[in-house]
Amino acid sequence: MIEVHATAKHFLGMPAARFLREYWQKKPLLIRNAFPDFVSPIEPEDLAGLACEEAALSRIVVHDRQQDRWTLRSGPFQEEEFPGMPDHDWTLLVQDVDKWDADVRELLRHFGFLPRWRLDDIMVSFAATGGSVGAHVDQYDVFLLQAQGQRRWQIDAGPNPPTAFRDDAELKLLRQFTPTHDWVLEPGDMLYLPPGMPHHGVAVNPCLTFSFGMRAPSSAELIGDYLDTLVADADEAIRYHDEDLAPPKDPNEIDAAAMARVVEALNALRMNDPDRLGDWFGRFITTYRASGEVMPAPESRSRIEVEWDLGQGAVLQRHPFSRLAWRRRKRGASLFCNGDDYALPVADAQRIAAAETLDGAAYAALSDGGRDAVIALMTQGHYQLLLGDED
Repeated sequence: MIEVHATAKHFLGMPAARFLREYWQKKPLLIRNAFPDFVSPIEPEDLAGLACEEAALSRIVVHDRQQDRWTLRSGPFQEEEFPGMPDHDWTLLVQDVDKWDADVRELLRHFGFLPRWRLDDIMVSFAATGGSVGAHVDQYDVFLLQAQGQRRWQIDAGPNPPTAFRDDAELKLLRQFTPTHDWVLEPGDMLYLPPGMPHHGVAVNPCLTFSFGMRAPSSAELIGDYLDTLVADADEAIRYHDEDLAPPKDPNEIDAAAMARVVEALNALRMNDPDRLGDWFGRFITTYRASGEVMPAPESRSRIEVEWDLGQGAVLQRHPFSRLAWRRRKRGASLFCNGDDYALPVADAQRIAAAETLDGAAYAALSDGGRDAVIALMTQGHYQLLLGDED
């Protein structure tokens, strides 16, 4: 099956375990009525307003149909630009809307069957009638939820689809696209696409689409970042050595013995150390690599004041740009937040990573080390203290 209907019990139209086993990173799936009676938490005007913010990542794509020319502009945009936009053939895209809007972020709870650190952001797009970003492929999994209006989606699910790009457009558009499936999505319908699946979406009428994108770093990105870490931490005293050197048959040859010593020198970097590798990956995957920088508050309360306020009903609210994850170690756990790590008991790491808010009781339930970590994160700006009368 490539098209299913959601049920009251399973918004994917099937148990999550079956979806992961049969569809995840394997084949596409259209889920009709995944979100029944869906009402978008934001309107097109809200999206346009966000696109005017300096810190928001926004783009406008315009398609000239007569000349098949694509134009890409990057924000921030001016409010007065939007009333003058045509009523067709353009799309506004804004990244990280889940970081800016709590109601949009609430949709992420439906995806608890996936590792939270794999979820990157919710991009929201508004498209005027005929608006599109062209036929393309994404190198990551994506769930496309229709929020308002109707959008026509075409995909090429055939074997070995062509993936060469056009060389006459700023966007990475496919030179050739032959769809095998063609659907019109209504509000609440959702289309899942695995990595590398060619697809093309066109607005049937003015519409909003929510795109749930995954974090999927390339092997080159992983290797480059890990090697940077290894090099930065490398001991200069550990070098290539050859105390077992014998007279060579040919002094110009790099022989097998020399290469064995090279491997030994590289192994001294402990590239396969599970804890070292795991801690690097935790820091890497929680480092936010788009927009939004967490900054300390200009004025901070003392720890005594914070703890007193928590006892009086205050709450610590996590910054929406703060990415948390944790992993088990041989002893205890490591908690990761935006590239930093803290050694904690497993229970503390679990609680802190899972909670977007911490009240006095949750804070008191942490160990001394857990409370130290929370205060350190607050000092860096990852938590805001909300007093009892604040929303």
